[in-house]
Order: sequence, then structure tokens, then C-alpha cells
Amino acid sequence: MPFDSRTQPLNAVQARVLATLMEKSRTVPDSYPLTLNSLLAGCNQKSSREPVMQLTEGEVQQALDELRLRALVVEIGGARVARWEHNMPRGVGVPDQSAVLLSLLALRGPQTAGELRINAERWHRFADISSVEAFLEELAERSDERGGPLAVLLPRAPGARESRWAHLLCGPVDVQAAAAAAGTQRSGAPSVDAGLHDRVAALEAEVAALRRSLAHVCEQLGIAAG
Repeated sequence: MPFDSRTQPLNAVQARVLATLMEKSRTVPDSYPLTLNSLLAGCNQKSSREPVMQLTEGEVQQALDELRLRALVVEIGGARVARWEHNMPRGVGVPDQSAVLLSLLALRGPQTAGELRINAERWHRFADISSVEAFLEELAERSDERGGPLAVLLPRAPGARESRWAHLLCGPVDVQAAAAAAGTQRSGAPSVDAGLHDRVAALEAEVAALRRSLAHVCEQLGIAAG
């Protein structure tokens, strides 16, 4: 049966646990699958988390047990300690790229397509912002037969140049409240163009891609990149 966030949504702890497992499988593969202690540290880390949580070992273990019953995580028995890995793409019924975007949204809160592309760099290299938007739109237009939408485009916050996306793994969101919260969060930043961060992030990604392409061409031609 397809994952349906409308009838069986995840709670906040389950979403954090699942997304953290997804993150660590991409960013620290040598340490993956994770022990309970490593997973707890990842869930509670202060960087790249919105909101920051202070979960207990018991809360994380309970979330793992509940996610295992839904085939979203798998326990790997070890000689000394159990380890855990996610089954997110198959369990939720989405491609790997979509699972990356959902996990980023679950870990960092609503983001623009440009922000998602930058934040996904260590997880998956999207060709451009359009490819990110294509996967987001696919998640937003997911049919009822497949379990319904898993992402939603929020109304553009006051002063913002771009709209943000939010995940629906935990069920429907109040889009107006989420957009207002994003606007409030941005208002605490230094007084600059509200869309400047998004544009700079997107440009940096394009420059990095061009540099990689140039280095590859120079390598093929046997010349040094200037």
C-alpha cells in the first residue's frame, strides 16, 4: 500500500529520524548504517536543523520501532550493536532524488528550489534548478492512487522574491502560517534584499558546475585550466 501522509502521517520525531538516516547515508557513508547513539546525535545536531530538537534515546528508539513496522527503516543486526538504515525511496514510493528533497525539507524546514539545490550538493547533484522544480512538482501532483501529494508550494512570503516548498510527510500544513513564519524568520536577518541569498546561492551553484565542466574539458584536451 502506498505511503499516504493524509491517512497515516509521520509525527515530527519519526520524520526527523527518517530524514537523518537518509542524510547520513549520503554524507557519511563510511559510518552508515547508524547505531542508535549516532542516530540520536544526528537528530539533535544544531547545524542544518530547523527546528533544533532535543530528543531522548527512548524517543528515537520508539520512532525506529514504529518506522520499522511501516517498512520505512530496517534494523541490521551486528555482532555487538544493532544498526539502522532507511528504506525511504521504496517505503514512501518515490525516486531517490525526491527522497533527497523530502529529507532536506524535513530537516531544514521550507526552502526555495535554489536553496534545495545548494543544500543537496553532498546528497545528489541536480543539474539545475529546473530539475529540482520538476521533482518538487511531481511530489506536489502525486495522484491519490499513489498516496497523494508529498510537497506543497507555499505562498510567497512578504519581501521574498521566491516561494518556498514544504514537505507533507507529517500531513497537511497551514500554508499561510508556514509562509508567514518564513517571512518572520527572514526579517531577523541583516537588512538586505530579501531575495539576494537565493540568487547568490543559485549563481554559486551555476559557477561551480561551469568550473567542473571546464576542468573536464581541459583534462580531455591535455591542457591546464587557467
